[in-house]
Amino acid sequence: RAGHRRVYRPWIPEPGLWLQFDWGQGPRIGGRATYLFCAWLAWSRFRVVLPSWDRSLGSLLACLDATLRRIGGVPTYVLTDNEKTVTVDHVATVAVRHPEIVAASRHYGLTIHTCYPADPESKGGSESTVRIAKADLVPASANLRGEYASFAELATACRTFCDEVNGRPHRETGRIPAEALADEQSRLHPVVEQPYAAAFGQTRRVMWDSTISYAGVRYSVPHELLDERVWARVDGDEVVITHLERTGPVEVARHPHASKGHPQINDAHYPTRIGDPTRRAPRARSASDAEFLAIGQGAAQWLEEAAAGTARIRAKMAEAVSLAKLYGHTDLDRALGTAALAGRFGEADLASILAHH
Repeated sequence: RAGHRRVYRPWIPEPGLWLQFDWGQGPRIGGRATYLFCAWLAWSRFRVVLPSWDRSLGSLLACLDATLRRIGGVPTYVLTDNEKTVTVDHVATVAVRHPEIVAASRHYGLTIHTCYPADPESKGGSESTVRIAKADLVPASANLRGEYASFAELATACRTFCDEVNGRPHRETGRIPAEALADEQSRLHPVVEQPYAAAFGQTRRVMWDSTISYAGVRYSVPHELLDERVWARVDGDEVVITHLERTGPVEVARHPHASKGHPQINDAHYPTRIGDPTRRAPRARSASDAEFLAIGQGAAQWLEEAAAGTARIRAKMAEAVSLAKLYGHTDLDRALGTAALAGRFGEADLASILAHH
C-alpha cells in the first residue's frame, strides 16, 4: 500500500498568479434553492463569496466579473472544476473548453485551468472555502442562523462573512487577507472597464413603464432602471434580466418564460402607491376651486360624488362658498359630506340639509 500512496509536493503560490473558485449549495429562500460562488486568491487567501439563483454560464460570468472587481485586479490563471459551463468534453484526457468561457477569459486577460475529472485533490483549497462558507451562511442548529427572508438578505450576509474572514489573520499564513491583498494587487492585471456581456443575452432598453419587451412579451424590471440598458436571456423555463453596474453585472429580475399576451409584472418592481389609483383626489386649478375645497374634507367628498353626472356643478360650488360665509366652514363641511353620502345634489338640497341640522 505504501508503494502506491500518492506523494505530494507542497504548493507554494506566488502573488498575482492563481484564483480558484467553486460552487456550494446555499440556503433555500422562499422554498427555492440558491448557490454560493466561492472564490479565493491562492497567495493572499482573500475570499469572495457571492450568492446566485443558479449555476448557469451567465451567472458564472457575472460572479467572476464581480469577483475580479472586488479584488481589484485580474490574476494570470483561474482554476476550477469541470462543470459544463467551463468544460464541454474530454478528448484523450484533454479538456475541451466551452467557447463562451474561452471568449470571456480572453476578454479579461486570464487563462482558465481545470482539475482532472473526479480528482478534487488536483484542485487544492477551494473545497475548504466552500465548506467554511456553508458552515457560516447556511442556516443550521450549529450556527443558530435563521432563515433568509429575501435574496438581498443573503447577499448582505455573504458580504459580512467576507469582511469577517478577510479581516482576521489566516491560520496558514498568519497574515490578514485584506492586508495581503493590498500587496498582491500590484501583481494583478487591470480589470477591463466593460464586463463580458455576450453571455447575458440580448440588450433591451427599459421603457417608460419599467418593462422590457423580449420575444414579444413584456417583463418588468425595478423602476430605478428606467431608460437604462439591460440584458435578457432565457435560462430553462425562466427569463433572466441583468444590469451592468459599476461593481459588475447584477441580476435585477427573473420571470417565468411566458408567451405573447401574458405579460410578467412583478409589483415589487414599482414604488408603493398610497390610496386607490382609480380615484383622483381633487386639486384646485383656480381661485374658485381653492375657495371651495378650503371648506373641508366634506367639500372634496361632495365634488367627487357630484362629478358623476350632476349638472351645474360650478354654480353649486359657488353657492356653497356663499353659504359658508353665513353658516361657517364647520357646519357647511358637515352638510356637504352628508349630501355626498346621501347622493343629494339638487338645487336646494344643501340649504335643506343645513336647515335640518
